[in-house]
Amino acid sequence: MRMWHKIFLIALILFGAAAAMYLLAIRHPVTQNASGDSTAILVVAAENFWGSIAREIGGARVRVRSIVSDPNADPHEYETDAGTARAVAEAQYVIENGAGYDSWIGKLLEAEPNPDRKTLKVADLLQKKEGDNPHFWYNPEYVNLVAAQITHDLTAIDPQHAGTYAMNYVNLQSSLARYQNQIAEIKNRFAGVKVAATEDIFVYLAEAAGLDLVSPPAFMQAVAEENDPPAESIVQFEDQLKSRAVRVLVYNQQTITPLTKNMKRLADAHGIPTIGITETVQPSDASFEAWMNGEIAALARALAQGISR
Repeated sequence: MRMWHKIFLIALILFGAAAAMYLLAIRHPVTQNASGDSTAILVVAAENFWGSIAREIGGARVRVRSIVSDPNADPHEYETDAGTARAVAEAQYVIENGAGYDSWIGKLLEAEPNPDRKTLKVADLLQKKEGDNPHFWYNPEYVNLVAAQITHDLTAIDPQHAGTYAMNYVNLQSSLARYQNQIAEIKNRFAGVKVAATEDIFVYLAEAAGLDLVSPPAFMQAVAEENDPPAESIVQFEDQLKSRAVRVLVYNQQTITPLTKNMKRLADAHGIPTIGITETVQPSDASFEAWMNGEIAALARALAQGISR
């Protein structure tokens, strides 16, 4: 289903771009370049990973505000304020992750209904629900689907500039392919290698890279949901590290707890390479793909180091 959905979205985008460019040619004069243009679309993204993609597709035609971008903040604990509420109320396009990850923005949308505002709930696009793993941006297939949908939505809001969005989408796909090719290379080199993670943020990427993520699912999910993991999962995880049953430990730098710190210390003590990943684009002004490129490169280095020991 996902593949035909992706093909359909891309075809729709290209068709819309061609139609809009034809109409412009026969009906409209050339419009002002939108750098600093007051007609630019106001986009609010709950998190900066989706905001980055919207900015790349929209270019000068959009003004994007990403709410959650602080590298020192836990996105799960975000609390809204008057500025956030105002931004959502004024937005023409809002992107939320969904699946319980950012329920705060859903409440703001309900409090400020606007029939002219377009919204994208990524979880709905991917047919996911609350309770499913919400870290969709670590799945390269999902990223491609979201990029196609954002292009479609911006074209629907601003059909006069459909050609711009279509061109930016093609450029983004080329850029995304670089980090996605790195994931394919990891799969070719390290398929089946056993790895561990302190929470389930890494699950989608591990699957895409063909890695065998063996850390206890109950532990990873509990940490992601800020709950105490079951005692038996803690013991199992510690035994995996002490016995060097895994080659790399991946941890989330934005949700550090005494328990995850202890797992990292155990990995270090037993010669297991560790790498930190983040939930939001870091540095916050980087592009989505530049951020991912850095994390995937670090993972490849850690795997090479881990299997050599």
